[in-house]
Amino acid sequence: MIQPELSEQRMIYLDHNATTPLDEDVRKYMDNVGRCVFGNPSSIHYAGQDARKTIDKARADVAGLIGASPDEIIFTSGGTEANNLAVFGATAALAGARRKHIVTSSIEHQSILNPCLQLKKQGVDISLVPVGTDGVVDPEQAISGLRDETVVVSIMLANNDIGSLQPVSTLAGICSERGVLLHTDAVQAVGKIPVNVKKLGVDLLSFSSHKIYGPKGIGALYVRKGIKIAPLCYGGHQERGLRPGTENVAAIAGFGLACKIAAVRLDEDGAGISGLRSSMENSILETIQGSWLNGADAPRVPNTSNFGFHGIDGEMLAINLDLLGVAVSTGSACSSGDAEPSHVLTAMGQAPQLARSSIRISLGRSTTSADINRAVGLIQQAVGAMRKS
Repeated sequence: MIQPELSEQRMIYLDHNATTPLDEDVRKYMDNVGRCVFGNPSSIHYAGQDARKTIDKARADVAGLIGASPDEIIFTSGGTEANNLAVFGATAALAGARRKHIVTSSIEHQSILNPCLQLKKQGVDISLVPVGTDGVVDPEQAISGLRDETVVVSIMLANNDIGSLQPVSTLAGICSERGVLLHTDAVQAVGKIPVNVKKLGVDLLSFSSHKIYGPKGIGALYVRKGIKIAPLCYGGHQERGLRPGTENVAAIAGFGLACKIAAVRLDEDGAGISGLRSSMENSILETIQGSWLNGADAPRVPNTSNFGFHGIDGEMLAINLDLLGVAVSTGSACSSGDAEPSHVLTAMGQAPQLARSSIRISLGRSTTSADINRAVGLIQQAVGAMRKS
């Protein structure tokens, strides 16, 4: 095992796809809301109406980031619930129309794939669209899988493991013509690239606060006006009856401010992070023999790189780098502890042994060139030591 050499230098955090640090302005705002805005948003007195106004403001800011109307935003507990609400809700709403078929891809997040598995047990037919070696869905294959009984197509906008962007807007027009709902999991895209629901042409879109420097435990589902979906649970009238229960006002407020900040910083963050990523990728590929970049030929979000190293166990490399002061991952945090190789990499045609040799590095707003230079050196050190052992 490689021994740590941290001294007093701070940890280098390169796992922003798992979660981002809470923005300090967001934290302060949430603290203030938590202290001062304590009413139940459904109450008619002044305290309740203060809470309702806080939610309304946040809803407008959240909608603004993706080009939606405020009344098209349904707050959820995060991306997973938003994805479940989209898939289960759309299927349940059209079950009476005998629509029991879903099209999705082989590289979706578990919060899409696992709901589809549950629906399959209930008699819903699931078609998994493959991807190429670049990790991108072929839109023609997705379109060819449509049937008269297809209720929804769910294709993510950006993949969480390799960052590959998917042809969602290309699918939108065809789905609309065929009367099929189009949902996209945009959790790894919103806040990193411009996302506009009108330009994409989607009916449903999921995103999450803690991926854009907001608090955990809050997310949203965009539901285009006129689209009917069924709730996952039943209770009060909150969130148009689609997500009943007293709202988490402070978290919603934090989400709203995080979206407002992301909208302002989008171009600046994207350009800076993209430059750092290019420098890192070039350095690693040039200096570490037997390394490769997964999804190198695909269009990607600007912050994500997925490297493979011949003869290296990716999980052990991530552990060793953690001991050296660098936080990376082997893929989705929701798959942590899973002994299986990344389903994304195997779907791209990689042998399981090669897929297990990979790590994901995801940069963020706080990443500096000094972080990248040091991280590359420590990756070189860790890979070299592991190959000698």
